[in-house]
Amino acid sequence: MPDVLAAVDLGSNSFHLVVARYSHGQLVVIDRMREMVRLGAGLSADGRLDKQVAARALLCLERFGQRLRDMNAASVRVVGTNALRIARRKQSFLERAREALGHPIEIISGMEEARLIYSGVAHTLPAEPGRRLVIDIGGGSTELAIGEGYESQLLESLKLGCVSLSERFFADERLSAKRIARARLAARLEIEPMQAAFLKLGWENVIGSSGTVRAIGESLRERDPGGLHISAKGLEDLLGEMTAATHCRELRLAALTEERRPVFPGGVVILAEIFAALGIEQMRMAEGALRDGLLHDMVGRLTDEDPRERTVGSMMRRYHVDATQAARVEACALGFLAQVAEEWGLTDPQAELSLKWAARLHEIGLDVAHSGYHRHGAYLLENADMPGFAHEEQLLLARLVGAHRRKLALTGLEDLIPPWDRLALQLMVLLRLAVLLHRGRSSTALPAVELTARGRTLEVRFPARWLKDHPLSVEDLHQEIEFLRASGLKLRVYSGNRAALAA
Repeated sequence: MPDVLAAVDLGSNSFHLVVARYSHGQLVVIDRMREMVRLGAGLSADGRLDKQVAARALLCLERFGQRLRDMNAASVRVVGTNALRIARRKQSFLERAREALGHPIEIISGMEEARLIYSGVAHTLPAEPGRRLVIDIGGGSTELAIGEGYESQLLESLKLGCVSLSERFFADERLSAKRIARARLAARLEIEPMQAAFLKLGWENVIGSSGTVRAIGESLRERDPGGLHISAKGLEDLLGEMTAATHCRELRLAALTEERRPVFPGGVVILAEIFAALGIEQMRMAEGALRDGLLHDMVGRLTDEDPRERTVGSMMRRYHVDATQAARVEACALGFLAQVAEEWGLTDPQAELSLKWAARLHEIGLDVAHSGYHRHGAYLLENADMPGFAHEEQLLLARLVGAHRRKLALTGLEDLIPPWDRLALQLMVLLRLAVLLHRGRSSTALPAVELTARGRTLEVRFPARWLKDHPLSVEDLHQEIEFLRASGLKLRVYSGNRAALAA
């Protein structure tokens, strides 16, 4: 377990870096960095990232990268949120960002963002009974979560943020009653679909997170020094003051900094509409946020409490996976990986994790239909909410599962982040062989099978006579040779020291 951990949150409005020391089961923050980059404001209508905003973001990441330079990969997690979720043609930016930081960037789903925010808030609050509702307003999205203790129970991510709403209705920081009314209606339309589920579950405490909510709270305290919490009345009074103004400059609030002011109106509108829709009277603030949740998630991953393991187990149960067969395929695939990892450049721990999870989940599509079940499984993995998983991790799993049988499907590999756009093919081959050799679902263990990788050639050596005693496997291997040949790979099969099959 590393002594020092770091989490980087590439938000649509601000970039955050937090470094913490893990000691005696506790995380103690030792450094924080924050820069308002306004990445979300740099996205055009078609999702392209403005070059000047991208350059500003990369300069920020270079500064963060200097702080992270001496930290190993297992000690750092970097995640991108809404702006990077919706950005198009972002591979070039992500590669340059990785170079600047010295660490890869995971793009997480809105639901995963909500889960991590809840975790970050829960771990920085004193223990209290009952459920809590956590609200976090970001630049491009707003996350809500209900949970109890450290575990979330209901998650939601709204495509509604302080940057996006402010740009849409309060361009150039202009204010008017008409603009505010239109913005409130737009926010209400986004909030309404989740209203019933949240009201049904209920909560005892409401907690706010993020710089936007904090700026609103400080503004309200400035207007009413006796107010300890954000209240529904305070929000409506603040909206009334905004309605009477024509420009954000007219809001005489010391808490409203120059960098925060352009996105302030959108944040106030969103929070006021959430209060109205959910009948909230007051909300208190928490220091915890997404980056704190990332740190605690890292601790879990490094202490055998990885939430991804729980997610995989849950999906196996949900889709009625034959756990015994999955275990056979997993053990075989990982044994193959150990033999070729060095030659094929698969020494990154992510290779082993992805291969073992793909082996466990390769048959989930059978719960939909047997015909084309590998494609059904791939669809489920690409589109399901999978707590703990970054979008790129899900995409890699989906590609592996989608290619584990029949013709080798290589479409979509370009969507994977480097180096997996190049290395996924090798993982596919290992999974395919493991599945092929366990087609009979037999409890009899396989003999020792030796693999040797040389570039784009894979040699598989079976004990003498084993192939002769398993004619169905021979036929499957013949077919596999042809499937791999079409993808530019050579598979050579040996029986003892003699070539039995060849590409």
